[in-house]
Amino acid sequence: MSAYAAVVRAPRTLTEKEVARLLRATGEHKEGFRDHCLYSLALASGLREHELVALNVGDVFDERGRARRHVLLHVFKGCRRHPRPQEVVLSDTVRAKLEKLLRLKRAQGHGVGPQAPLFLSRKGLRLSTRQVRHGFAVWQARAGLERHLNFHAVRHTACTGVYRRTKDIRLTQKFARQRSIDSTVIYTHPSDDELVRVTNDLPC
Repeated sequence: MSAYAAVVRAPRTLTEKEVARLLRATGEHKEGFRDHCLYSLALASGLREHELVALNVGDVFDERGRARRHVLLHVFKGCRRHPRPQEVVLSDTVRAKLEKLLRLKRAQGHGVGPQAPLFLSRKGLRLSTRQVRHGFAVWQARAGLERHLNFHAVRHTACTGVYRRTKDIRLTQKFARQRSIDSTVIYTHPSDDELVRVTNDLPC
């Protein structure tokens, strides 16, 4: 592969059918609902795995247990002592799922105070990025996905989805929370599937 081809290749993403199968598989199992919410949140916000596991209950919910529409993140970039605030917007669908997750956590006796971790492991500890990656591999297999992608593909799926729906690179940059638009350009590149679809429609 040439250096140019390597630069312009679209990032690996989940197809709409793969997303549906993954969410259906996690949603149909009681033990999978935490991961169902995790994947839904990632798909709707573009959050990275370390940002997801760092979330506390108070970051996402108000004092009445209602999921916020605007969630403020404190992302460390460059200097570990000075986090840079970033904001993501949550859809009504994701907020409803997260509120259900909070009710389940409360019913199971887990802490739901502002500083309590939002996503817990089976041992009741904060979920780790390693556990997120392992769980994603397990659920891909359970959902019958033929490809096995890493978890960062979920973020690529979200950001690519925003661009394909809007064709607005500035909006996609804001959604992806990227300082340089050069980093956002990868989401504008057509996929191999899109190229096949277009060529099949050409008169010949």
